[in-house]
Amino acid sequence: MRTGRADAVSLVSGLAEVTDDDFEREVIGADLPVLVQFTADWCGPCRQLAPVLKDIAFEEGDRLKIVQLDVDRNPGTTVAYGVLSTPTLMVFRDGEPVRSMVGARPKRRLLEELADVL
Repeated sequence: MRTGRADAVSLVSGLAEVTDDDFEREVIGADLPVLVQFTADWCGPCRQLAPVLKDIAFEEGDRLKIVQLDVDRNPGTTVAYGVLSTPTLMVFRDGEPVRSMVGARPKRRLLEELADVL
């Protein structure tokens, strides 16, 4: 049984989790660009990506906010942005999605793909 918002993925990654209820405030209304990982407890590649995202969040936290959204518990946001696979990484800037990437990737490659956002 789950309590609160601390699921296995969030505990492993150490990243903040957003929900359908606070997505507007935490992502759309954010001052910084936001990288959202659309994830699920059962997603192996999501767990592989978690330490990469945690490292980037630590290193680039002053220029990029990184959060997770569980697709199973937050179907509204998942459907609204057309997310069909996990992990999907979507970058939002000024309230708009500006980049979408599907699948796990190593840190170096992800940083290269985020270079123009940072």
